[in-house]
Amino acid sequence: MSKPRLLLSVLNDSNDFQIEQVNGARQAAARFGLDLEIVYAQDDGILQSQQLLKPIQSAAEPRPNVIILEPAGSTTLPHVAHAAAAQGIGWIVLSREAEYIMELRSAFHVPAFVVTPDHEEIGRIQGRQLAALLPRGGIVLTIQGPAHSTAAKLRYAGLLETKPENIQLRGVKGHWTEASAQKAVHSWLDLSTSRGTDIAAVCAQDDSMAIGARKAFENSAHQLRQSWLQIPFLGCDGLPHSGQEWVRRGLLTATVFSPPTAPLAIDLIARFLRDGTMPPPRTLTEARSIPDIETLSSKGRRAQPDNSTSS
Repeated sequence: MSKPRLLLSVLNDSNDFQIEQVNGARQAAARFGLDLEIVYAQDDGILQSQQLLKPIQSAAEPRPNVIILEPAGSTTLPHVAHAAAAQGIGWIVLSREAEYIMELRSAFHVPAFVVTPDHEEIGRIQGRQLAALLPRGGIVLTIQGPAHSTAAKLRYAGLLETKPENIQLRGVKGHWTEASAQKAVHSWLDLSTSRGTDIAAVCAQDDSMAIGARKAFENSAHQLRQSWLQIPFLGCDGLPHSGQEWVRRGLLTATVFSPPTAPLAIDLIARFLRDGTMPPPRTLTEARSIPDIETLSSKGRRAQPDNSTSS
């Protein structure tokens, strides 16, 4: 009997989180004796759609039993999802909501579900981190994901929910990579409107973009360069060999640990293949602050002491 075949489509092969998705997925597939193929969408939703339709429609190659994808474009590829389900192929969406999941489950009786971080809670945690680090407030430069990214929108909404009123936000957009954030921040620093801005912290929606922002400040010829490098830099993903390591080395002040979703998705599909247990339509991973908020509050009180009671 042949091994069940899984096809995993990730955004790219350069982002730390995507690399960890692939590594974790390979380990999970090996653990359960599943055959796993990886395809890279190169951040292109149209290319991703073409890459997935090819094995679904192929008569020559064996079709995958399950497709797992993190959508690269503005949609979760509903037409591709229906084409897959019509062929009896399971459909798992990572890191995004997909409104058609219940329809796939009822109409085609295939495993169809979502495994996603709670993006709004990630944003809320970043808001609490900023509140802890900047008790006296200030201007924060945010580096957000692309405009079409639902994750970026939800994380920003969560940030707005918990950040104090005395923290003002300025924003640029990147593409979940160090290079894109470095370029965006470099361009922002060249603007005449930014030259007199007293930045109190940098808050990026992933760790690689936080590092890219830091490199832009390091390479700046601005007179405030040295003082800017002393401010807090915050990221997200918090993977052991990148974000958490950068916090230990002092390159980042804090991150939000958001575990990869692909390994959990494979755990759930392996259980279904083993005993028919249908996973729930939606499973959330749990995020947490690194370091914890209390530790960041102590750091913030030292960096921004309250002088209101001094004589």
